[in-house]
Amino acid sequence: MMRFGLRSLILVVLASPVRAGEAEEVDSVSRHGITWRFDRKTRVQHFVNGDPYVIGPVTVVAIEPKPAEGRNGSVLNLPPINGRSGFDSRSPGGRFDAKLRAEPPIAMKPGDALVSTASVEKVGELRAQLRTSDRTSSPVRSASILTCLAEPAPPDAFRPSYCDRKGRIYRAKDLRRDLLPNLAKVEGPPAEEGWVSAPDIREWALRFERPWLDTVTFGFDAPVEYMPHYGREIGRAAGIASLILMLDYPAEEKEPLLIGFVQYGIDLWGIARAGHPGWPAHGGHGSGRKWPIVFAGILLGDEAMQHPARLCPTVRFGEDMQTIHGEGWNGASALYAGHIGADGEKYQKGWGAYEHLHPSKWPGMLGESYRRCCTSIAWVGQALAARILHAEKVWDHDAFFDYVDRWMEEDDGDDLKAIREATGQDFSASWSRQGQAWDPFVNAMWAKYRHTMGKGGTR
Repeated sequence: MMRFGLRSLILVVLASPVRAGEAEEVDSVSRHGITWRFDRKTRVQHFVNGDPYVIGPVTVVAIEPKPAEGRNGSVLNLPPINGRSGFDSRSPGGRFDAKLRAEPPIAMKPGDALVSTASVEKVGELRAQLRTSDRTSSPVRSASILTCLAEPAPPDAFRPSYCDRKGRIYRAKDLRRDLLPNLAKVEGPPAEEGWVSAPDIREWALRFERPWLDTVTFGFDAPVEYMPHYGREIGRAAGIASLILMLDYPAEEKEPLLIGFVQYGIDLWGIARAGHPGWPAHGGHGSGRKWPIVFAGILLGDEAMQHPARLCPTVRFGEDMQTIHGEGWNGASALYAGHIGADGEKYQKGWGAYEHLHPSKWPGMLGESYRRCCTSIAWVGQALAARILHAEKVWDHDAFFDYVDRWMEEDDGDDLKAIREATGQDFSASWSRQGQAWDPFVNAMWAKYRHTMGKGGTR
């Protein structure tokens, strides 16, 4: 199997572009290392993001890399089941469900989507995206999607969400690119772990070029060659990608990232509309999914997508569950709501709201630890991007924005002393302090633009 880093993939993509909308009669088609072979020559075209589709019905008679021994699995019409995966039998936590796997021959009809994956050779062999000190736990290396339609789509059509059986088609021509500002680029201080303060827009386009699979809790079947497996990093990625799109890059340089990021929002929206419960708070795991949906809804002018909870009232998002208004022990009015949100106390002691209590009365340190390590520090980019687009009312949870402002601008020096005296826990290390995002680029953007973009409004 060929393996590429993100920088190497840039050269591959630039050398072999996919032309959306062009039709060909072929007996196979490939996408990012996955090949599907058909029982006959059939019409194949590509969506605006480069993913292929066939005019069906058609039968897939072989897939490469070959599915065998529980590896390299495919799922036809991925169900919105939170916690079950059919891609690789090594999926942790008992998530694997062999009944979900589709083995050739696979009959596809219009409306179907076949998600095919390539497995890693050894679980943990890859370092985590955006957090290279971590090893990955998912056995899925990469994923590609083959969609079946009844008739050709417009050449600028986005791929329907892989959980959307109605096949809703959005078009790139409808993107409100005029809503994206062209802000002057910023550069922060030198970053650690190979990060650069001014992100490479081509690398970020590549991160979102392939499909991010997001139906299984804790990222246990995330395609880890390019997708983060932890919500903290998904939140960071959502913030960084959308902020890049607001900078003064030439339009043609923005377009690949814009298409890929909006496609991720469309995919998430299709998952939610199919009945998935969402991405609830559980430490850092539930972060980063709401903003891609809302962002895509704003750019596409889709009112329902802008307000996901209206059409899908049971869908949950970590950022909203973990931020509330109240009276905090230190005088703050925007509070962190705990490990799994304000109702967490009902499930396990110490997992719910706690900042209304003095540290001497906290039911444990889980909430404060995750407040500092894995949630707040990853939300800053999303909150800033939403403010720049004046999307606070569209987001419809004021406590999130108020809390991020508090996190970035409240001096926590006296609080650290009080916490240490009451609990013995010391959060004075630089990485656990308030007043910072994880990424230097986001810190620089916040410093330059948080208070210069005007107050939020309605759309």
